[in-house]
Amino acid sequence: MEENAAALHTAMNSVQALGRGFDVNYDTRLLYCKGVAGSRIVEIDEEHTRDLYLTDNLVVPNVSRDIKNSQEAGGRDGFGVCSYSEMVEYFNKKANLSGHVSLGCFNAAFSFTGSKHVDAAATKSLCMDGFFIPLAKIQIMKSSMVLHENVRRAVPTSWNPPALASFIENFGTHVIMSVTIGGKDVIYVKQHLSSPLSTVEIKNYVQDIGNQRFSTAEALTNSGLLKSKDKGSDPSLFNSQGIYPQPANAPYLSGNGKEDVTIIFRRRGGDDLEQSHTQWVRTVRSSPDVIEMSFFPITELLEGVRGMENLARAIGLYLEYKPQIEELRYFLEFQVPRIWAPVQDRFPGQPRKEPVCPSLQFSMMGQKLYVSQEQISVGRKPVTGMRLCLEGSKQNRLSIHLQHLASLPKILQPYWDTHVAIGAPKWQGPEEQDSRWFEPVKWKKFSHVSTAPIENPETFIGDISGVFIVTGAQLGVWDFGSRNVLHMKLLYSRLPGCTIRRSLWDHISNDKSRKQVSSGSNSDDSSSSSGESSVGNKLAKFVDMTEMSKGPQDPPGHCHRSSTRGVDFGSRNVLHMKLLYSRLPGCTIRRSLWDHISNDKSRKQVSSGSNSDDSSSSSGESSVGNKLAKFVDMTEMSKGPQDPPGHWLVTGGKLSVEKGKIVVRVKYSLLNY
Repeated sequence: MEENAAALHTAMNSVQALGRGFDVNYDTRLLYCKGVAGSRIVEIDEEHTRDLYLTDNLVVPNVSRDIKNSQEAGGRDGFGVCSYSEMVEYFNKKANLSGHVSLGCFNAAFSFTGSKHVDAAATKSLCMDGFFIPLAKIQIMKSSMVLHENVRRAVPTSWNPPALASFIENFGTHVIMSVTIGGKDVIYVKQHLSSPLSTVEIKNYVQDIGNQRFSTAEALTNSGLLKSKDKGSDPSLFNSQGIYPQPANAPYLSGNGKEDVTIIFRRRGGDDLEQSHTQWVRTVRSSPDVIEMSFFPITELLEGVRGMENLARAIGLYLEYKPQIEELRYFLEFQVPRIWAPVQDRFPGQPRKEPVCPSLQFSMMGQKLYVSQEQISVGRKPVTGMRLCLEGSKQNRLSIHLQHLASLPKILQPYWDTHVAIGAPKWQGPEEQDSRWFEPVKWKKFSHVSTAPIENPETFIGDISGVFIVTGAQLGVWDFGSRNVLHMKLLYSRLPGCTIRRSLWDHISNDKSRKQVSSGSNSDDSSSSSGESSVGNKLAKFVDMTEMSKGPQDPPGHCHRSSTRGVDFGSRNVLHMKLLYSRLPGCTIRRSLWDHISNDKSRKQVSSGSNSDDSSSSSGESSVGNKLAKFVDMTEMSKGPQDPPGHWLVTGGKLSVEKGKIVVRVKYSLLNY
């Protein structure tokens, strides 16, 4: 009886977990069930009970007749090399759920952060191979499920973030429909995006390491006899649990690719002290654990309940972005539309008169970049992002835009509503005389940028008198002759009753569309056609056959070019170039330049949307815009729901120069409300 005590305890807890609420952002463990033991949120027949036989010597007494037991097939199982989204779908299917939102058990298995846009972007492929020993699957077999009345009454009737967060914290997101107990020993493989290894190499490696770990156990389990196996040349293959890089002598993997794959060993159930897999298998029957759960969404049981749409939206946002449960209320408060100021006039009509603006110049013959000095103010609306833009009919006027919440979150209304006195806002900016922060954009003799960080000196972390947050911005130019200096000022408004919890300077953009455009610029290798044209097309993409020359159309019209030739080196075909120089006595060099622009007019027309060099010019607005765009980084810098905990505000900023471009950097803060 003592031998079955642990197994009986797990079985009874599993039965009591059925019908309880569960937050699927957490791993599938009984300790994450909502409420106390037996506090189900759905109705089942508690009056008619009987003993539930799970195995020959494992019986749970007084179990509802709505709860059944079934036997599952065990043995070795896994999922081949696949993408991040495919593995997410596989885990969801095992939990009897649909959709592309990652579950807590998935993130726990592969040691992911839970942030989909971070995890998916860093992952090239995933794979798993495991040995499963299911002893019993306990499940609710009712054809129709009904929520208890107290759960239905707890649904908020309006968009009320505190009440919505409280509902999710108390009842979870789903109902537990089944629990499988037993043991599992699984190898999870995570190939990072930087790994050069092919799908076949990863597949062969996982299969080999799985064979070494499970093959003997699999064969002997089928025959009813288990014997320990020699651990082989790599002891880490048979450690019970842990996260490892691949073994140094791992087959199929060679070179630097080894360092870009993570191997994760995880066990559930059995005796953790047993290092050998075959010895561990023997302990599963006496010490089982939960190895799998299936769920049903709470929102699908709320038909006809007032406010169910708001709860469905809140749960959807919570599962997608996964803020910490203690941050959920504030996260939901900030889920209001975000807009950019100033609002762009997109209606056709009489063109606006271009304002008179100061300008910047980055080289002797370069185009002027005009700077809009318009003051952008958003009032009592929290700012969440900034960006630089080129405006005007010629796209030659630099301006700054602010992203802000379209409406004031309810949590801020007691402190910042229109009837609350907060004092006049204050402009804050760098000192004109402080040249320590001046950086040239291109040449030292031409325009500079003041890179001094702008922060309100009256705001301190934990200051109970309130905080100052950004509600406006303005660009300006200090006139120092040819060395004009671009600077930025920020407008600060006081937010009483709040304190700063944490601040950070963020240099990473959230401009996903920009990333997608840039990633799509390279041609795809996957398309091809037959015949001679196919060969030409395939090879032409590796060679730029544009004529690089200067003639009468390139002032002053008498540039000199040395002859060139290409040389091929042996079987390795190392391509390089030599230049033939000839002495020209009696002359001196007046000026030199590197020219990256061809005189192939037809090619220019095709690529007119790309950035062009200063050495070539053409008429029209696009030419000016293209020249100036290479000096301005127009990436959107903002934080939204995808940046945990999802309620950042802008409290500072600065201009900077990076790789010859003017950029804006932002300081974000979290507040205590």
